[in-house]
Amino acid sequence: MTATNRQIFLIERPQGMPDDRHFKLIESPIPDVEDGQVLIRTLYLSVDPYMRGRMSDVKSYVPPYKLNEVLTGGVVGEVMESRNQNFQRGDIVVGMLGWQDYSVSSGQYLTKIDPEAAPLTAYLGVVGMPGLTAYFGLLEIGKPQPGETVVVSGAAGAVGMVVGQIAKIKGCRVVGIAGSEKKISYLLDELSFDAAINYKTTKNIQADLEIACPNGVDVYFDNVGGDISDAVLRFLNHQARIPLCGQISMYNLEKPDIGPRITTSLIKTSSMMKGFIVSDYAAEHPRGIVQLAQWVKDGKIKYHETIVEGLENAPEAFLGLFRGENLGKQLVKVANDVR
Repeated sequence: MTATNRQIFLIERPQGMPDDRHFKLIESPIPDVEDGQVLIRTLYLSVDPYMRGRMSDVKSYVPPYKLNEVLTGGVVGEVMESRNQNFQRGDIVVGMLGWQDYSVSSGQYLTKIDPEAAPLTAYLGVVGMPGLTAYFGLLEIGKPQPGETVVVSGAAGAVGMVVGQIAKIKGCRVVGIAGSEKKISYLLDELSFDAAINYKTTKNIQADLEIACPNGVDVYFDNVGGDISDAVLRFLNHQARIPLCGQISMYNLEKPDIGPRITTSLIKTSSMMKGFIVSDYAAEHPRGIVQLAQWVKDGKIKYHETIVEGLENAPEAFLGLFRGENLGKQLVKVANDVR
């Protein structure tokens, strides 16, 4: 065991796009374990767009990060020491833990996972929070029906690619929107999307959407907001459904975004838009995990991961989300001796 515990702190709140000056790598002693606690060595950690909102001191569905404290997020780790009867040394667990080499937990929000059932990284991606977000957002809010058209923005991200594949399983026409030719090729060639649009190179996204969606849009799974969503919403069919998952295009804006007023379109088409977070369906998570794992096992859902090595590179991996550098789930491999 190393003599120190490296940690990533948030030391300044970003205004607009974050950069390296907002983070600091420090070293501290490995924490002691008290009765009822476990010491966890971080194997992989997740970086996710929602973390940007927590870096601002504003009210949201989760409290903001505190300055000069370790950042937290999804972590897969190994129990190194346990004084908690529910965990043993060597257990592999997933939970919300720190961006650090070692964390101490009471075990309250830790879940033991089976490394033989799925790759460790999958518990932070396709059968973890992103996969569950896709599963419940699409099926509980979008309610796709065979023959309908489903459009997904951020389609090559960890959530978007699962949304599209579930929609295909349900017999839908699936159109993905992404930001590079590599991502477009992946959606079409690997995931069998029916059409895909590169929003960075298109000369007219509305014209491209009209071609890709000849029968209009029945479900729009919105991960990005902004101009892309403005364009998609023009094609809504009667009683369309819009699961509102994320607005990554606007997370770093310094001033409120002004765009088309969409309420009239929703009224005219009798459409429904509903924001959600994955914890809304916490009681149903076991059901979602079982189904997602089965689809992965059966080859009906494929997934891709972008893995950066080294805890010190976690901030850069996070910033890369907003530059569109990741294909699929963005992860950081922290431990050197894990596959």
